[in-house]
Amino acid sequence: MQKILSLLRRCVEDYDMIQPGDRVAVGVSGGKDSLILLTSLARLAKFYPAPFTVEAFTVDMGIPGMDFSQVDALCQTLGVPFHRIPTQINKVIFETRKEKNPCALCAKMRKGSLHEALLDHGIHKVALGHHYDDAVETFFLSLFYEGRLSCFHPVTYLDRTDITQIRPLLYVSEAMIRDTAQRLHLPVVHNPCPANGNTKRQEVKDLIASLEPRYPKLREYVFSSMQRLPLPAWEPKALRRRPKTE
Repeated sequence: MQKILSLLRRCVEDYDMIQPGDRVAVGVSGGKDSLILLTSLARLAKFYPAPFTVEAFTVDMGIPGMDFSQVDALCQTLGVPFHRIPTQINKVIFETRKEKNPCALCAKMRKGSLHEALLDHGIHKVALGHHYDDAVETFFLSLFYEGRLSCFHPVTYLDRTDITQIRPLLYVSEAMIRDTAQRLHLPVVHNPCPANGNTKRQEVKDLIASLEPRYPKLREYVFSSMQRLPLPAWEPKALRRRPKTE
């Protein structure tokens, strides 16, 4: 866990993600990524020189069998307020609209519910659990399916809602998150969504895995090129301070 905490802190500082007095919401789906993010930020808040507080927000999509009581218990252990947002997203998508490609609409509805809850609580900063592998996969998704070099930003300000999104796990690999979540016995909530795993992202994940035996530094080279090109908003503070050469 110490390694993840170190990488998370470096990412926070590289992109100026947290300022003194911030109330930082963590979008907690119940998956390993968001639980590691929640645990790490709660620990960072205890000693970070810029004082901030952490609160957990879970959008409950109304999927039968999903129980967040253990997530609530984890939040109590961490001393973090837990907010469950009840919705009927599952019913709307799969019963009312019967979407064949539900992921985009689901993401939009979850985002809307989360942002509404944040504003109701007077919170304007939310941490999302995207990690190192997510960034590389998103780069390839944009290239293959949109024909452009792009990725989500480490820090994104949404002017329509006055909410800032931060992604503090960008330096942390999925393998490290998975191993740490198992070692800490975090209460991962299984997502029984019918579309889970059957996505273009999974196709790209499988493609990268098939290329890595031949190109073992593929992820590392893609990620570093995103910072050094750089993609918009991806240049870390250390490179911004470095003198530009002709």
